[in-house]
Amino acid sequence: MALTLKAVNHGDLCHGWTWEINDEDQLVDDVARVAMGQFRHVARILAGLGARAAPTSAEHVADAMKKLTVEEDSDPWHRDGWLFQTISWIAAHHNKGSAIIRAPHIRKADHGFDGLQLELSEDGTSISAMVIFEDKATTSPRQTIVGKVWPELLGMEAGERITELTHEAAALLETQLGADTDFDIAAAVGEILWKEARRYRVSITVSDEHEAEEARAALFKGFNKKVGGDVVRRRAETILIPDMRDWMAEFAERVKIRITEIAANV
Repeated sequence: MALTLKAVNHGDLCHGWTWEINDEDQLVDDVARVAMGQFRHVARILAGLGARAAPTSAEHVADAMKKLTVEEDSDPWHRDGWLFQTISWIAAHHNKGSAIIRAPHIRKADHGFDGLQLELSEDGTSISAMVIFEDKATTSPRQTIVGKVWPELLGMEAGERITELTHEAAALLETQLGADTDFDIAAAVGEILWKEARRYRVSITVSDEHEAEEARAALFKGFNKKVGGDVVRRRAETILIPDMRDWMAEFAERVKIRITEIAANV
């Protein structure tokens, strides 16, 4: 596995996991395949299932390269954000259990939700929760949480974007379960749109200064004020990446090389 996840508990404030890159070569391969549209291949590997090499073409390679390239005189934020969302999607698969996770974004700067996960009931006949991802690749984690994440969470707690959530949840269920399923999709969507069923997974890049448990908890100070109820509604995920922008640039180049290798071996 490319990542190792360690559970962290900050009392009533939030709970979650820290991610550590265990095998960067594998992470490069996973991201390269997602960039080429092969997310199902990656998902099957993460689930411990076999997966044959997916077909690819010169067009796949060229399009994937665009996602990883920062245009001249442009900022790297969109590229880095897409890379981090993809890593976040991979991390979510490490402890998803029977949950259904939406496919990762394939476009940079997509304006939809960063990610979405539907938790199944124990008997698999209904949905118990919807987990909404907030993924931020940043060199200023606390400022980003306060200035960008908290306003988004407050808006959703107040009912904003409810039509988008309804649409996304119904589409995800129908895609995963099929249009002719006996599973009552309409009833399931109705249940998970209750506020208590909505959960938030805030994932963010951090530096050495936030490695200690107290410093990590301080990053998410106020989470329980923005999102009330049981602590299960508040997930906090972090990955330590010193010199994040430089690391993303080097990582993107490694992914490009891997894409050319995959294409050459098909």
